[in-house]
Amino acid sequence: MSPATPARPTEKSAEPWRQRLIRSLLYGRNVDRAAKARARVGLAMLAFASVYALIGGRLVMFAIGADAHSARRAAAQEVVATARPDIVDRNGAILATDVKAASLFGEPRRIIDKDEAIELLTATIPDLDEVEVRERLRTRKGFVWLKREVTPAQQQAVHKLGIPGIGFLRENKRVYPTGNEVAHLIGLVNIDNQGIAGLEKWLDNQGLADLHRAGFATDRLQKPIELSVDLRVEHALRDELLKAKDKFHAKAASGIVSNVKTGEIVAMVSLPDFDPNNPKEAHDPDRINRLTTGVYEMGSTFKAFTLAMALDSGKINLNSMWDARGNLHYGKFTIHDSHPLGRFINTKEVFTYSSNIGAARIALGQGVEAHKAFLAKMGQLTRLRTELPESAAPLIPRRWSELNTVTAAFGQGLSVAPLQAVMGINALVNGGYLIPPTFMKRSESEAMAMAKRVIKPETSDKMRFLMRLNAEIGTAKTADIKGYYVGGKTGTSEKVINGRYAKKRVLNSFTAIMPCDDPKYQILVMLDEPQAIPETKGFITSGWNAVPTGGKVIERIAPLLGVEPRFDLPPSERLILAASRTTQ
Repeated sequence: MSPATPARPTEKSAEPWRQRLIRSLLYGRNVDRAAKARARVGLAMLAFASVYALIGGRLVMFAIGADAHSARRAAAQEVVATARPDIVDRNGAILATDVKAASLFGEPRRIIDKDEAIELLTATIPDLDEVEVRERLRTRKGFVWLKREVTPAQQQAVHKLGIPGIGFLRENKRVYPTGNEVAHLIGLVNIDNQGIAGLEKWLDNQGLADLHRAGFATDRLQKPIELSVDLRVEHALRDELLKAKDKFHAKAASGIVSNVKTGEIVAMVSLPDFDPNNPKEAHDPDRINRLTTGVYEMGSTFKAFTLAMALDSGKINLNSMWDARGNLHYGKFTIHDSHPLGRFINTKEVFTYSSNIGAARIALGQGVEAHKAFLAKMGQLTRLRTELPESAAPLIPRRWSELNTVTAAFGQGLSVAPLQAVMGINALVNGGYLIPPTFMKRSESEAMAMAKRVIKPETSDKMRFLMRLNAEIGTAKTADIKGYYVGGKTGTSEKVINGRYAKKRVLNSFTAIMPCDDPKYQILVMLDEPQAIPETKGFITSGWNAVPTGGKVIERIAPLLGVEPRFDLPPSERLILAASRTTQ
């Protein structure tokens, strides 16, 4: 028997204990090689699947995650900050509102082939400026705007291109459903929805811009802004002014409807106007708001201030006589009347015949300082401030002499914004209270809390009488719409051209009130450089164009304003002066 040989260690005994532990944990005990192979293959498949899932997830994040996070985060604050409140008229009709619009943006760092992207985008949206797009995409910024407010069709077309790094954000876009109707009043916004004119700019100045910066100006946190304007009256006024501008071939036309007891502006139109949905039109210098940013010599409408001043002083009465037998010579200047009477005339005739000579003599009788002080008290010598940011300061003589008093008595040599003249006329007929005009809704009690008495009640009665008398027998007869007891004063102001008054280039105005026994509204109509037509028999003065236009406006808006017609009313001398303390 051969000697015993040492026993060979089995594979299991030769395997290190660490490997045995791992094998036991992975496969368990007594597992064959086939099971091991299947396990290894499964492990490899799991590893590859994990890697591909990770890659796929990253691609998805790059495709949509960046839009939702980096790009949108960069612009989301701006989108929220530009939300604006609706603006509505006194009856709730929407004048301005926000809608959502898509805007095209790019992320230059994520665009792989910029030249291809530029070529595809400019071919899809032809109004994109290729040079500008290239310049923006060549930067190393993470976010750039490419086109604000694209159409849905353009958005869909760009989506189909599938360019990585090109996307859309929904922004607030300001729209004006009424277009031109209230353009000068509402104003407009810029591409970032920030107010740049009119009440839109006023809104920002009232704290909306601060809310934007703080991120609190969201749609849900803002109440509509209610205006005093009545869109129905605005439309009627604008329509009649457009017809008059065309009929009389005028350079421009404008008008105001004001509540004499509250100072509310019910309608305001200045032609030519613009569509705030197309901001480029607003840059035309001929489309300014002539009622607040323009200042003009208002002509004979200022005779109302002259007579009110003298009547309120108690120095004259309605029957005081004034020498109008011939022209009034003052230095090298000659004052004459358009329709000279060649006799002494009383105060009533000064108004109804619109006598320059009579008005000049009345003003001189009060004195320079008294005249200047009265116009200042009536708010005619300082800039008028309202909610509209656009306003112009009046042009007054640097040194107020007797000659300035003579000419200002009939509306020359002193230029004011038409809206401030309206404010002053309101005070002459509403009982003597100067009330600041407003474009916001205001009650009579609120108005009286800020009103300032400037003339006596009996003086106001006399002024209402004179304005009604002028519609009965004077220059305002063609605006005497039956049933509404209209009163008014005309004004024809020659424009200064190259330092001299031009007789054929005039600014005509007509100020009307209704009803004269208890005034509720004042209507101002202005025509800039109207031309003579066969119907006017060659005349271009206010009575032939501005007055009949005012009559048509009154006929249309009185029912809208709730002014009921009354017929068979007695003449002004009995109906109005009977209520006055004096009947002189």
